[in-house]
Amino acid sequence: MYDMQFTEINPPIPLHQTSSPLFSSLAMNKNQVVFTRPWPGFPTSKALGSFGDANCMEQLLVHCANAIESNDATLAQQILWVLNNIAQPDGDSNQRLTCGFLRALIARAAKSGTCKMLAAMANAHTNLALSTHKFSIIELASFVDLTPWHRFGFTTANATILEAVEGCSIVHIVDLSLTHCMQIPTLIDAIASRLEGPPFVKLTVAGATEDVPPMLDLSYEELGTKLVNFARSRNVTMEFRVIPSSFSDGFSSLIEHLRVQSLVHSNSAEALVVNCHMMLHYIPEENLNSFEMSPTSCLSYRTMFLKELRSLDPAIVVLVDEDADFTSNNLVCRLRSAFNYLWIPYDTMDTFLPQGSKQRQWYEADICWKIENVIGHEGITRVERLETKSRWVQRMRNANFRGISFSEDAVSEVKSMLDEHAAGWGLKKEEDDHLVLTWKGHNVVFATAWVPN
Repeated sequence: MYDMQFTEINPPIPLHQTSSPLFSSLAMNKNQVVFTRPWPGFPTSKALGSFGDANCMEQLLVHCANAIESNDATLAQQILWVLNNIAQPDGDSNQRLTCGFLRALIARAAKSGTCKMLAAMANAHTNLALSTHKFSIIELASFVDLTPWHRFGFTTANATILEAVEGCSIVHIVDLSLTHCMQIPTLIDAIASRLEGPPFVKLTVAGATEDVPPMLDLSYEELGTKLVNFARSRNVTMEFRVIPSSFSDGFSSLIEHLRVQSLVHSNSAEALVVNCHMMLHYIPEENLNSFEMSPTSCLSYRTMFLKELRSLDPAIVVLVDEDADFTSNNLVCRLRSAFNYLWIPYDTMDTFLPQGSKQRQWYEADICWKIENVIGHEGITRVERLETKSRWVQRMRNANFRGISFSEDAVSEVKSMLDEHAAGWGLKKEEDDHLVLTWKGHNVVFATAWVPN
Protein backbone atom coordinates (compact mmCIF):
# COMPACT_ATOMS: atom_id res chain seq x y z
CA MET A 1 0.00 0.00 0.00
CA TYR A 2 2.79 2.39 0.79
CA ASP A 3 6.56 2.27 1.03
CA MET A 4 8.44 4.59 3.36
CA GLN A 5 12.17 4.86 2.85
CA PHE A 6 13.42 7.88 4.78
CA THR A 7 16.42 8.58 2.57
CA GLU A 8 16.28 12.28 3.43
CA ILE A 9 16.95 11.63 7.11
CA ASN A 10 20.52 11.81 8.32
CA PRO A 11 21.81 8.68 10.07
CA PRO A 12 20.64 8.74 13.69
CA ILE A 13 22.85 9.16 16.70
CA PRO A 14 24.06 5.69 17.80
CA LEU A 15 21.67 4.24 20.33
CA HIS A 16 24.29 4.02 23.06
CA GLN A 17 24.94 7.78 22.76
CA THR A 18 21.36 9.03 23.00
CA SER A 19 20.02 10.46 26.24
CA SER A 20 16.59 8.89 25.76
CA PRO A 21 15.85 6.46 28.65
CA LEU A 22 14.05 4.16 26.23
CA PHE A 23 17.00 3.92 23.85
CA SER A 24 19.48 3.64 26.70
CA SER A 25 17.67 0.68 28.22
CA LEU A 26 17.29 -1.04 24.87
CA ALA A 27 20.92 -0.43 23.89
CA MET A 28 22.33 -1.90 27.12
CA ASN A 29 20.97 -5.35 26.44
CA LYS A 30 17.87 -5.52 24.32
CA ASN A 31 17.63 -9.29 24.71
CA GLN A 32 17.00 -8.87 28.43
CA VAL A 33 14.40 -6.11 28.31
CA VAL A 34 11.10 -7.23 29.81
CA PHE A 35 7.77 -5.42 29.56
CA THR A 36 5.35 -6.42 32.29
CA ARG A 37 2.21 -4.93 30.70
CA PRO A 38 0.31 -7.82 29.08
CA TRP A 39 -0.22 -7.73 25.32
CA PRO A 40 -3.27 -9.48 23.83
CA GLY A 41 -2.38 -12.95 22.63
CA PHE A 42 1.05 -13.03 24.31
CA PRO A 43 2.32 -14.18 27.71
CA THR A 44 2.16 -11.69 30.57
CA SER A 45 5.95 -11.35 30.60
CA LYS A 46 7.94 -11.82 27.44
CA ALA A 47 11.65 -11.19 26.99
CA LEU A 48 12.34 -9.24 23.81
CA GLY A 49 14.35 -10.99 21.16
CA SER A 50 14.20 -7.97 18.86
CA PHE A 51 12.69 -4.54 18.49
CA GLY A 52 9.83 -6.21 16.62
CA ASP A 53 7.95 -7.12 19.78
CA ALA A 54 4.50 -5.51 19.97
CA ASN A 55 5.16 -3.95 23.38
CA CYS A 56 8.41 -2.45 22.17
CA MET A 57 6.75 -1.07 19.05
CA GLU A 58 4.02 0.54 21.11
CA GLN A 59 6.60 2.16 23.42
CA LEU A 60 8.55 3.49 20.44
CA LEU A 61 5.37 4.98 18.95
CA VAL A 62 4.51 6.62 22.28
CA HIS A 63 7.99 8.16 22.58
CA CYS A 64 7.79 9.32 18.98
CA ALA A 65 4.39 10.94 19.56
CA ASN A 66 5.73 12.72 22.65
CA ALA A 67 8.78 13.92 20.70
CA ILE A 68 6.61 15.30 17.89
CA GLU A 69 4.25 17.02 20.32
CA SER A 70 7.19 18.61 22.16
CA ASN A 71 8.83 19.62 18.85
CA ASP A 72 11.92 17.52 19.57
CA ALA A 73 12.87 16.86 15.95
CA THR A 74 16.15 15.11 16.77
CA LEU A 75 14.60 12.50 19.04
CA ALA A 76 11.61 12.06 16.74
CA GLN A 77 13.97 11.48 13.82
CA GLN A 78 15.90 8.84 15.74
CA ILE A 79 12.77 6.94 16.73
CA LEU A 80 11.30 7.17 13.23
CA TRP A 81 14.51 5.73 11.83
CA VAL A 82 14.22 2.73 14.14
CA LEU A 83 10.50 2.29 13.43
CA ASN A 84 11.03 2.52 9.69
CA ASN A 85 13.50 -0.34 9.87
CA ILE A 86 11.37 -2.67 11.99
CA ALA A 87 7.82 -1.86 10.85
CA GLN A 88 7.62 -3.21 7.33
CA PRO A 89 4.38 -2.62 5.36
CA ASP A 90 4.54 -6.22 4.14
CA GLY A 91 5.70 -7.79 7.43
CA ASP A 92 3.78 -9.63 10.12
CA SER A 93 0.62 -8.23 11.69
CA ASN A 94 2.49 -6.24 14.38
CA GLN A 95 4.81 -4.71 11.81
CA ARG A 96 1.98 -3.72 9.50
CA LEU A 97 0.02 -2.25 12.41
CA THR A 98 3.04 -0.22 13.54
CA CYS A 99 3.70 0.90 9.96
CA GLY A 100 0.19 2.37 9.88
CA PHE A 101 0.85 4.33 13.08
CA LEU A 102 4.26 5.44 11.82
CA ARG A 103 2.67 6.84 8.69
CA ALA A 104 -0.01 8.60 10.77
CA LEU A 105 2.57 10.25 13.04
CA ILE A 106 4.45 11.60 10.03
CA ALA A 107 1.18 12.90 8.59
CA ARG A 108 0.45 14.62 11.90
CA ALA A 109 3.86 16.29 11.92
CA ALA A 110 3.30 17.51 8.38
CA LYS A 111 -0.14 18.95 9.20
CA SER A 112 0.87 20.69 12.42
CA GLY A 113 4.09 22.15 11.04
CA THR A 114 5.50 22.25 14.57
CA CYS A 115 8.31 19.89 13.69
CA LYS A 116 9.81 21.48 10.57
CA MET A 117 12.20 18.69 9.70
CA LEU A 118 9.48 16.04 9.86
CA ALA A 119 7.07 18.25 7.94
CA ALA A 120 9.60 18.64 5.15
CA MET A 121 10.25 14.90 5.14
CA ALA A 122 6.53 14.11 4.92
CA ASN A 123 6.03 16.60 2.11
CA ALA A 124 8.89 14.95 0.21
CA HIS A 125 7.14 11.58 0.46
CA THR A 126 4.06 12.11 -1.65
CA ASN A 127 3.30 8.39 -1.49
CA LEU A 128 2.14 8.90 2.09
CA ALA A 129 -1.29 9.83 0.76
CA LEU A 130 -3.77 7.05 1.48
CA SER A 131 -5.75 5.63 -1.39
CA THR A 132 -8.91 3.82 -0.29
CA HIS A 133 -10.73 1.58 -2.72
CA LYS A 134 -14.23 2.33 -4.01
CA PHE A 135 -16.13 -0.94 -3.95
CA SER A 136 -18.66 -2.27 -6.35
CA ILE A 137 -21.70 -3.81 -4.66
CA ILE A 138 -20.38 -7.32 -5.28
CA GLU A 139 -16.95 -6.39 -3.92
CA LEU A 140 -18.43 -4.73 -0.85
CA ALA A 141 -20.69 -7.70 -0.15
CA SER A 142 -17.65 -10.00 -0.31
CA PHE A 143 -15.64 -7.53 1.76
CA VAL A 144 -18.09 -7.48 4.69
CA ASP A 145 -18.38 -11.28 4.55
CA LEU A 146 -14.64 -11.74 5.13
CA THR A 147 -14.97 -11.65 8.91
CA PRO A 148 -17.80 -11.44 11.47
CA TRP A 149 -16.81 -7.79 12.11
CA HIS A 150 -19.95 -6.61 10.31
CA ARG A 151 -21.87 -9.89 9.99
CA PHE A 152 -22.18 -10.10 13.78
CA GLY A 153 -24.13 -6.85 13.83
CA PHE A 154 -26.17 -7.81 10.77
CA THR A 155 -27.24 -11.11 12.30
CA THR A 156 -28.17 -9.79 15.74
CA ALA A 157 -29.95 -6.72 14.35
CA ASN A 158 -31.99 -8.58 11.74
CA ALA A 159 -33.18 -11.23 14.19
CA THR A 160 -34.21 -8.56 16.71
CA ILE A 161 -35.93 -6.38 14.11
CA LEU A 162 -37.98 -9.32 12.85
CA GLU A 163 -39.26 -10.01 16.35
CA ALA A 164 -40.04 -6.34 17.01
CA VAL A 165 -42.16 -5.87 13.85
CA GLU A 166 -44.05 -9.14 14.02
CA GLY A 167 -47.63 -8.52 12.93
CA CYS A 168 -46.94 -4.96 11.69
CA SER A 169 -48.31 -4.12 8.24
CA ILE A 170 -45.96 -1.16 7.61
CA VAL A 171 -42.31 -1.18 8.67
CA HIS A 172 -40.19 1.95 8.34
CA ILE A 173 -36.49 1.09 8.60
CA VAL A 174 -33.99 3.91 9.14
CA ASP A 175 -30.61 2.46 8.26
CA LEU A 176 -27.65 4.37 9.69
CA SER A 177 -25.00 1.95 8.54
CA LEU A 178 -21.33 2.21 7.67
CA THR A 179 -21.77 -0.58 5.12
CA HIS A 180 -24.27 1.04 2.72
CA CYS A 181 -27.32 -1.15 3.41
CA MET A 182 -25.42 -4.42 2.97
CA GLN A 183 -27.52 -6.11 5.67
CA ILE A 184 -30.84 -5.12 4.10
CA PRO A 185 -31.08 -7.92 1.47
CA THR A 186 -30.86 -10.57 4.20
CA LEU A 187 -33.51 -8.73 6.21
CA ILE A 188 -35.79 -8.55 3.16
CA ASP A 189 -35.35 -12.29 2.62
CA ALA A 190 -36.43 -12.95 6.20
CA ILE A 191 -39.37 -10.53 6.00
CA ALA A 192 -40.54 -12.15 2.76
CA SER A 193 -40.97 -15.50 4.51
CA ARG A 194 -43.20 -14.24 7.34
CA LEU A 195 -46.18 -16.52 7.90
CA GLU A 196 -48.63 -13.60 7.88
CA GLY A 197 -47.07 -12.28 4.67
CA PRO A 198 -44.55 -9.48 4.19
CA PRO A 199 -45.29 -5.92 5.35
CA PHE A 200 -44.94 -2.81 3.22
CA VAL A 201 -41.35 -1.69 3.83
CA LYS A 202 -40.07 1.86 3.83
CA LEU A 203 -36.28 2.21 3.85
CA THR A 204 -34.70 5.57 4.69
CA VAL A 205 -30.96 6.19 4.66
CA ALA A 206 -28.88 9.25 5.48
CA GLY A 207 -26.87 10.27 2.45
CA ALA A 208 -23.94 11.50 4.52
CA THR A 209 -21.82 14.05 2.69
CA GLU A 210 -18.61 12.89 4.38
CA ASP A 211 -16.62 10.07 2.84
CA VAL A 212 -15.50 7.40 5.29
CA PRO A 213 -14.46 3.91 4.24
CA PRO A 214 -15.65 1.55 3.03
CA MET A 215 -16.78 3.61 0.07
CA LEU A 216 -19.14 2.58 -2.71
CA ASP A 217 -18.70 3.32 -6.41
CA LEU A 218 -22.37 4.19 -7.04
CA SER A 219 -24.83 6.73 -5.67
CA TYR A 220 -27.44 6.04 -3.02
CA GLU A 221 -30.12 6.58 -5.64
CA GLU A 222 -28.65 3.78 -7.76
CA LEU A 223 -28.27 1.61 -4.67
CA GLY A 224 -31.90 2.26 -3.76
CA THR A 225 -33.08 1.18 -7.20
CA LYS A 226 -31.22 -2.10 -6.86
CA LEU A 227 -32.64 -2.72 -3.38
CA VAL A 228 -36.21 -1.98 -4.49
CA ASN A 229 -35.80 -4.38 -7.43
CA PHE A 230 -34.38 -7.03 -5.12
CA ALA A 231 -37.32 -6.63 -2.73
CA ARG A 232 -39.75 -6.91 -5.64
CA SER A 233 -38.09 -10.20 -6.64
CA ARG A 234 -38.95 -11.45 -3.14
CA ASN A 235 -42.56 -10.21 -3.40
CA VAL A 236 -41.88 -7.42 -0.92
CA THR A 237 -43.09 -3.92 -1.76
CA MET A 238 -40.46 -1.43 -0.70
CA GLU A 239 -40.08 2.32 -0.88
CA PHE A 240 -36.57 3.79 -0.72
CA ARG A 241 -35.69 7.31 0.32
CA VAL A 242 -32.30 8.96 0.82
CA ILE A 243 -32.14 12.08 2.98
CA PRO A 244 -29.02 14.23 2.49
CA SER A 245 -27.76 14.51 6.04
CA SER A 246 -24.48 14.86 7.86
CA PHE A 247 -23.20 13.15 10.99
CA SER A 248 -21.26 16.38 11.75
CA ASP A 249 -24.49 18.00 12.97
CA GLY A 250 -26.06 14.89 14.45
CA PHE A 251 -28.09 13.99 11.33
CA SER A 252 -30.35 16.97 12.00
CA SER A 253 -31.88 16.88 8.48
CA LEU A 254 -32.73 13.21 8.89
CA ILE A 255 -34.29 13.77 12.31
CA GLU A 256 -36.41 16.62 10.96
CA HIS A 257 -37.58 14.45 8.06
CA LEU A 258 -38.55 11.64 10.44
CA ARG A 259 -40.40 14.08 12.69
CA VAL A 260 -42.46 15.35 9.75
CA GLN A 261 -43.17 11.77 8.66
CA SER A 262 -44.31 10.81 12.15
CA LEU A 263 -46.82 13.68 12.11
CA VAL A 264 -48.11 12.71 8.66
CA HIS A 265 -48.51 9.05 9.62
CA SER A 266 -49.51 9.57 13.27
CA ASN A 267 -52.65 7.46 12.91
CA SER A 268 -51.11 4.60 10.93
CA ALA A 269 -49.80 1.30 12.23
CA GLU A 270 -46.31 2.10 11.01
CA ALA A 271 -43.47 0.61 13.10
CA LEU A 272 -40.32 2.73 13.14
CA VAL A 273 -37.09 0.70 13.24
CA VAL A 274 -33.73 2.44 13.68
CA ASN A 275 -30.66 0.41 12.79
CA CYS A 276 -27.40 2.04 13.93
CA HIS A 277 -24.47 0.05 12.61
CA MET A 278 -21.05 1.57 13.40
CA MET A 279 -22.23 5.04 12.40
CA LEU A 280 -23.13 6.90 15.59
CA HIS A 281 -19.53 7.28 16.74
CA TYR A 282 -19.02 9.73 13.89
CA ILE A 283 -21.46 12.14 15.53
CA PRO A 284 -19.38 14.72 17.46
CA GLU A 285 -19.52 14.35 21.22
CA GLU A 286 -18.26 17.87 22.09
CA ASN A 287 -20.54 20.56 23.45
CA LEU A 288 -22.28 22.65 20.83
CA ASN A 289 -20.99 25.99 22.17
CA SER A 290 -22.27 28.67 19.76
CA PHE A 291 -24.74 26.22 18.23
CA GLU A 292 -26.57 25.58 21.50
CA MET A 293 -30.32 25.38 21.34
CA SER A 294 -30.76 27.58 24.41
CA PRO A 295 -28.55 29.67 26.72
CA THR A 296 -28.61 26.90 29.33
CA SER A 297 -28.07 24.03 26.92
CA CYS A 298 -24.76 22.16 26.99
CA LEU A 299 -25.80 19.01 25.18
CA SER A 300 -23.50 17.25 22.76
CA TYR A 301 -24.68 16.28 19.30
CA ARG A 302 -24.73 12.63 20.39
CA THR A 303 -26.96 13.38 23.35
CA MET A 304 -29.26 15.54 21.24
CA PHE A 305 -29.51 12.90 18.51
CA LEU A 306 -30.54 10.18 20.98
CA LYS A 307 -33.07 12.42 22.71
CA GLU A 308 -34.60 13.39 19.37
CA LEU A 309 -34.66 9.73 18.40
CA ARG A 310 -36.51 8.88 21.61
CA SER A 311 -39.12 11.54 20.87
CA LEU A 312 -40.00 9.66 17.66
CA ASP A 313 -41.11 6.67 19.76
CA PRO A 314 -39.42 3.95 17.70
CA ALA A 315 -40.50 0.33 17.98
CA ILE A 316 -36.87 -0.78 18.26
CA VAL A 317 -33.39 0.76 18.10
CA VAL A 318 -30.44 -1.53 17.49
CA LEU A 319 -27.01 -0.09 18.27
CA VAL A 320 -23.92 -1.95 17.05
CA ASP A 321 -20.42 -0.50 17.28
CA GLU A 322 -16.78 -1.23 17.97
CA ASP A 323 -15.90 -1.59 21.65
CA ALA A 324 -13.00 0.84 22.07
CA ASP A 325 -12.34 4.39 23.25
CA PHE A 326 -10.77 6.88 20.83
CA THR A 327 -12.19 10.05 22.43
CA SER A 328 -9.29 11.28 24.56
CA ASN A 329 -7.91 14.73 23.79
CA ASN A 330 -4.47 13.41 24.71
CA LEU A 331 -2.62 12.06 21.67
CA VAL A 332 -0.68 9.39 23.59
CA CYS A 333 -3.84 8.09 25.26
CA ARG A 334 -5.53 7.78 21.88
CA LEU A 335 -2.46 6.12 20.39
CA ARG A 336 -2.32 3.51 23.14
CA SER A 337 -6.04 2.82 22.94
CA ALA A 338 -6.00 2.51 19.15
CA PHE A 339 -2.85 0.36 19.11
CA ASN A 340 -4.34 -2.01 21.69
CA TYR A 341 -7.54 -2.38 19.66
CA LEU A 342 -6.52 -2.23 16.02
CA TRP A 343 -4.09 -5.12 16.32
CA ILE A 344 -7.22 -7.28 16.03
CA PRO A 345 -8.10 -6.68 12.35
CA TYR A 346 -4.44 -7.09 11.37
CA ASP A 347 -4.22 -10.33 13.31
CA THR A 348 -7.41 -11.69 11.76
CA MET A 349 -6.13 -10.95 8.25
CA ASP A 350 -3.20 -13.31 8.76
CA THR A 351 -5.58 -16.20 9.39
CA PHE A 352 -7.17 -16.33 5.94
CA LEU A 353 -5.94 -13.68 3.47
CA PRO A 354 -2.59 -14.23 1.73
CA GLN A 355 0.04 -11.52 1.62
CA GLY A 356 -0.35 -9.35 -1.46
CA SER A 357 -4.03 -10.14 -2.04
CA LYS A 358 -6.15 -7.20 -3.17
CA GLN A 359 -8.77 -7.86 -0.51
CA ARG A 360 -6.12 -7.64 2.21
CA GLN A 361 -4.77 -4.41 0.73
CA TRP A 362 -8.28 -2.90 0.64
CA TYR A 363 -9.06 -4.06 4.16
CA GLU A 364 -5.84 -2.73 5.66
CA ALA A 365 -6.03 0.55 3.72
CA ASP A 366 -9.35 1.20 5.46
CA ILE A 367 -7.75 0.47 8.84
CA CYS A 368 -4.89 2.83 8.00
CA TRP A 369 -7.47 5.51 7.20
CA LYS A 370 -8.90 5.02 10.69
CA ILE A 371 -5.43 5.16 12.28
CA GLU A 372 -4.51 8.35 10.45
CA ASN A 373 -7.79 9.99 11.47
CA VAL A 374 -7.30 9.05 15.13
CA ILE A 375 -3.63 10.09 15.25
CA GLY A 376 -3.13 12.67 12.51
CA HIS A 377 -6.22 14.85 12.96
CA GLU A 378 -7.76 17.09 15.59
CA GLY A 379 -10.95 19.11 15.88
CA ILE A 380 -13.86 18.52 13.53
CA THR A 381 -11.73 16.52 11.08
CA ARG A 382 -11.06 13.83 13.72
CA VAL A 383 -14.25 11.85 13.22
CA GLU A 384 -13.13 8.41 14.42
CA ARG A 385 -14.30 8.86 18.02
CA LEU A 386 -15.26 5.40 19.22
CA GLU A 387 -16.77 5.00 22.67
CA THR A 388 -16.96 1.83 24.73
CA LYS A 389 -20.12 -0.19 25.13
CA SER A 390 -20.56 0.96 28.73
CA ARG A 391 -20.60 4.62 27.68
CA TRP A 392 -23.14 4.02 24.90
CA VAL A 393 -25.32 2.05 27.32
CA GLN A 394 -25.30 5.00 29.69
CA ARG A 395 -26.09 7.40 26.84
CA MET A 396 -29.10 5.31 25.80
CA ARG A 397 -30.40 5.12 29.37
CA ASN A 398 -29.95 8.87 29.80
CA ALA A 399 -32.05 9.35 26.65
CA ASN A 400 -34.84 7.33 28.30
CA PHE A 401 -34.36 4.06 26.43
CA ARG A 402 -34.57 0.65 28.07
CA GLY A 403 -32.33 -2.21 27.00
CA ILE A 404 -33.89 -5.50 25.95
CA SER A 405 -32.34 -8.94 25.77
CA PHE A 406 -31.57 -10.77 22.57
CA SER A 407 -33.63 -13.90 22.11
CA GLU A 408 -32.19 -17.38 22.14
CA ASP A 409 -32.97 -17.62 18.43
CA ALA A 410 -30.86 -14.53 17.77
CA VAL A 411 -27.98 -15.93 19.84
CA SER A 412 -28.20 -19.26 18.00
CA GLU A 413 -28.05 -17.50 14.64
CA VAL A 414 -24.94 -15.60 15.70
CA LYS A 415 -23.26 -18.80 16.88
CA SER A 416 -24.08 -20.52 13.58
CA MET A 417 -22.62 -17.57 11.69
CA LEU A 418 -19.42 -17.67 13.74
CA ASP A 419 -18.99 -21.36 12.88
CA GLU A 420 -18.33 -20.21 9.30
CA HIS A 421 -15.26 -18.22 10.39
CA ALA A 422 -11.88 -18.79 12.05
CA ALA A 423 -11.72 -20.45 15.45
CA GLY A 424 -10.48 -17.28 17.16
CA TRP A 425 -13.89 -15.61 17.00
CA GLY A 426 -16.21 -15.94 19.98
CA LEU A 427 -19.43 -14.65 21.50
CA LYS A 428 -20.17 -13.62 25.07
CA LYS A 429 -23.05 -12.10 26.98
CA GLU A 430 -22.31 -9.20 29.27
CA GLU A 431 -24.49 -7.30 31.74
CA ASP A 432 -28.12 -6.87 30.70
CA ASP A 433 -27.57 -9.63 28.12
CA HIS A 434 -25.77 -7.37 25.66
CA LEU A 435 -23.85 -9.42 23.09
CA VAL A 436 -20.14 -8.94 22.38
CA LEU A 437 -18.11 -10.35 19.51
CA THR A 438 -14.61 -11.36 20.61
CA TRP A 439 -11.32 -12.27 18.96
CA LYS A 440 -9.04 -14.49 21.04
CA GLY A 441 -11.01 -13.40 24.11
CA HIS A 442 -10.79 -9.65 23.46
CA ASN A 443 -13.86 -7.48 22.90
CA VAL A 444 -14.30 -6.37 19.30
CA VAL A 445 -17.90 -5.32 18.52
CA PHE A 446 -20.94 -5.02 20.78
CA ALA A 447 -24.65 -5.26 19.94
CA THR A 448 -27.44 -3.76 22.03
CA ALA A 449 -31.21 -3.42 21.48
CA TRP A 450 -33.41 -0.68 22.94
CA VAL A 451 -37.03 0.35 23.26
CA PRO A 452 -38.55 3.55 24.68
CA ASN A 453 -38.70 3.42 28.46
